[in-house]
Amino acid sequence: MPNQATVLSFMDAIESGDFVTAIERYYHADASIQENNEAPRVGRALLVKGEQQFLESMVSVSGHRMAPPLIEGDHVAIRWRFDIRTKDGKDLVLEEIAFQTWQGNRIREETFFYDPKQVGR
Repeated sequence: MPNQATVLSFMDAIESGDFVTAIERYYHADASIQENNEAPRVGRALLVKGEQQFLESMVSVSGHRMAPPLIEGDHVAIRWRFDIRTKDGKDLVLEEIAFQTWQGNRIREETFFYDPKQVGR
């Protein structure tokens, strides 16, 4: 079960734009991330690589918490807003709920729930 200070520290890392370090510091080595109903991506190294590739494909990405985290045992839900500027000059806004399962003070599984129409999918 994560403690509130750890969850808030994780959120601070995201808001500071330190996305890759957040994965390295707060995710288990065999963690998984899933977007809506897509197949999960598994393994911290793969998650880091994917995040780096995503960030390199954009001009800027900034994350903002929209509410305090909901923490219940090993489960955490966070409401996020991401402002994204693409290399072709588009400004996108993505609001999502991140539902996480923690083991100790590291994330074991995370699923992002959002409307894909927000990002033109």
